[in-house]
Amino acid sequence: MPRRPKGANRARDVIAELSREEPWRIFRIMAEFVEGFDDLAAVGSAVSIFGSARMTRNDANYRKTVSLARALAKAGYGIISGGGPGVMEAANRGARAGGGLSIGLNIDLPHEQKPNKYIDLMLGFRYFFVRKVMFMKYATAFVIMPGGYGTMDELFEALTLIQTERIKRFPVVLMGRRYWKGLLEWLRNTMLARGAIGPEDLELFHATDNVDEAVRIIQEWKPLR
Repeated sequence: MPRRPKGANRARDVIAELSREEPWRIFRIMAEFVEGFDDLAAVGSAVSIFGSARMTRNDANYRKTVSLARALAKAGYGIISGGGPGVMEAANRGARAGGGLSIGLNIDLPHEQKPNKYIDLMLGFRYFFVRKVMFMKYATAFVIMPGGYGTMDELFEALTLIQTERIKRFPVVLMGRRYWKGLLEWLRNTMLARGAIGPEDLELFHATDNVDEAVRIIQEWKPLR
């Protein structure tokens, strides 16, 4: 009887190991959901702020994020960020300065993302999709500062869920008209022009440079009670 090649044996062992691992992964996912729901249940009205982790403290957008988060905190909103550096740190820093609840939803990454020092309530996540549910479920509004792939992911997931009416509509505010100009022109001149989206889909978000206007948009959409 011919012997099974070593590579085939290895593949069989890997498949067997994955089969044993999958059920436990489900329990880990459930545990993250349960912990997140439990810890954030009493948060109240909060704004999720997204943006680049690479933004330095000398960047004008870092300072604007601090100002915006401070203003929102003074208006009675908690602030939710990804818990790391850059815009996330600026958001938590502004929340702390404004006397509001400062929340960080950190994520385990191959290159460790250390929580910033301005967080009052910190949760750690292994799975991006669980973390994104928490950003969405407990947010009164999204503020999108300049950022990269992760920021785009959060922006377009929110717009998709609002567009398809999978969640109730809430304000999505893009801060920094110059940064977002190219994207907004592409949405209008390419996606809309080719019928991939409708004119009403361009009304699912607001673009501004002004902190006071951003706060007003959020307050007028769903005033605090």
